[in-house]
Amino acid sequence: VQLYVTSVLSAWAAETVCYPLDVCKTRMQIQGEIASRLGQSVKYRGMFATALGIIKEEGPHKLYGGISAMMLRHFIFSGLKMYMYDALREKLIITDKDGNPKLTFPRGAFCGVAAGAAANIIASPTDLIKIQMQMEGKRRLLGEAPRIHNVFQALTSIYAAGGVRGLWKGTVPKAWRGGLVTLGDVACYDLSKRYLMEWLDMPDDRLIQFMGAMVAGFAGAAISTPADVVKSRIMNQPIDEKGRGLHYKGTMDCFTQLVQGEGFFAMYKGFIPYWLRVGPWAMVFWTAFEQIRRLQSDE
Repeated sequence: VQLYVTSVLSAWAAETVCYPLDVCKTRMQIQGEIASRLGQSVKYRGMFATALGIIKEEGPHKLYGGISAMMLRHFIFSGLKMYMYDALREKLIITDKDGNPKLTFPRGAFCGVAAGAAANIIASPTDLIKIQMQMEGKRRLLGEAPRIHNVFQALTSIYAAGGVRGLWKGTVPKAWRGGLVTLGDVACYDLSKRYLMEWLDMPDDRLIQFMGAMVAGFAGAAISTPADVVKSRIMNQPIDEKGRGLHYKGTMDCFTQLVQGEGFFAMYKGFIPYWLRVGPWAMVFWTAFEQIRRLQSDE
């Protein structure tokens, strides 16, 4: 319970600081799709232009659109992710020749991918709501009917339109992305921090934690951006009466259309805000996590 609560509080702290970058990232990932649907040429915005556009066209508060769904997501996802990673890690730690406990990279990677994928599958409906809430302001500017007003209304309307299947729309790319993010975030932080302590002969202090968080942030963004783009596209698309997507048949169809229609580097749309979000997010999360644990140990 203590690990679960610590993880959730740390994630909330990180999200409070970094959430506007997530909104910009989602808008950038979907902007080519919107232009294509309207028959317009694609005028891509960068991160700062996207943020300024949101502020001017929709108001500054829209930079935090959907944050209630994100906080609910972390209450489920971050707590489960850390709990499952820790449980798997304890099972897979081995003893080296000197008798010290050690987690090898392949075992740590497995823990990260498995924990992240499982937690993302469970928390998938909250991410679906978050993405649709982030796009709501843009939809209204385009003259489309309002789709979502709050988390509860979103849950009920999505369920009414597509049933349970509709709530778990985009679960495959989400599980894929979640496993890769957790590999880059939790596993890389855990492993890089331990290796840095060993190589630099330094204690587990704030400098080591900072360096570990930077490694984790870059690794998480580099590994998971393509899956994040596909996830955003699938989760934002409308569905028919049977809960099937109207734009993409599934993960591979979305991936194929993305590359064929917009080029290979479309897989890395929104990478800069994603990296700038994941890097600081990791630093805030792990700093808060380590400090809360230190306070708990002092007590």
